[in-house]
Amino acid sequence: MAHISEAGVKKINEICDRYVNEKTPLMMILSDIQNEYGYIPLDVQQIVSQKTGISVADIYGVVTFYSFFSLEPKGKYVIGCCLGTACYVKGAQQIIDKFSEILNIKPGQTTADGMFTLDALRCIGACGIAPAVTINGKVYPKMTVDAVSGVVEEYRAKEAN
Repeated sequence: MAHISEAGVKKINEICDRYVNEKTPLMMILSDIQNEYGYIPLDVQQIVSQKTGISVADIYGVVTFYSFFSLEPKGKYVIGCCLGTACYVKGAQQIIDKFSEILNIKPGQTTADGMFTLDALRCIGACGIAPAVTINGKVYPKMTVDAVSGVVEEYRAKEAN
């Protein structure tokens, strides 16, 4: 826990205290921590464990099971490429491969400048507009390999201004 400031520990304890009367508070606690900090490292899981009495193993299991939780910081722009069946059969693998090539990262990684994270997602429920890509919640329907570089440049241009 040496990596977390005293103020950070206090904030995590406050988040845990919000749900002290809940029968099963873990998902709510982890969601609030993820929203506050962008990720849930092991040090934070240990604090939550001490505060709630839930084992670190159980907390780690939840954090690693659900894709919306992360053990590592994510980039400013999180690119989610759906690889569900409908998207996959319409070329989603080639799309994520193109993002990977342009950004020089693999799915699950973040660019060195902290700008982009590339995530491979299982069905996002956008089968009618497959293949679908999301960036920080914005949906890009019927994505094509040819459109990938333009999308990346759109976000790079935002940062340049």
